[in-house]
Amino acid sequence: MNLTHSPGDRRSALLVIDMQYDFMPGGALAVADGDALVPLINRLGRQFARVIVTQDWHPAGHISFADSHPGHVPFQTITLPYGPQTLWPVHCVQGSDGAQLHEALELPHAQLILRKGCNPAIDSYSAFLEADRTTRTGLSGYLREHGIETLYVVGLALDFCVAWSAQDAAREGFNTYVIEDACRAIDLNGSLQAAWQAMGELGVQRIQSQQLQHA
Repeated sequence: MNLTHSPGDRRSALLVIDMQYDFMPGGALAVADGDALVPLINRLGRQFARVIVTQDWHPAGHISFADSHPGHVPFQTITLPYGPQTLWPVHCVQGSDGAQLHEALELPHAQLILRKGCNPAIDSYSAFLEADRTTRTGLSGYLREHGIETLYVVGLALDFCVAWSAQDAAREGFNTYVIEDACRAIDLNGSLQAAWQAMGELGVQRIQSQQLQHA
């Protein structure tokens, strides 16, 4: 595969999604094997001149929490004013230990840490748009102002925040690659297969980390 821009090209960036303790084994919304990604993401990060990190950052009582909806339990789907919403266990509450980035994540040259899900009334999987699909995070403008044209996306969880971010990146016109072995999925009711299909339809490329070794 010919990559649009190699990792060392300043027109490309590594987008690291939600490598936080609540998504690690033992966390409130654990993704199996999530902590195993840290060494690989650190190695990938050293290949990139530009790195951006996202951090789920919910206020207490967030609308996406099952506890905020009496009579409901985690992983149910309800309809909110902006559309369907999967209800989650309480996770990544602002300032909590579970919301912190994994301490072994070594990306000292990351230029931006983007916090999302801060609006108490709207969830936000994507690094570009909140779940109402109109409220922007500002990431698209940041990338354009810095001359970035190609994104390589890694992190957690593949079938939710990674997939939504990758799809929105493609919609915004960025060349978008998801590094499959640098992600892990929740796979809730077929969500992983659906995510790959949706990403593919938008032209998101599925690659492995070894394809970047000699890029």
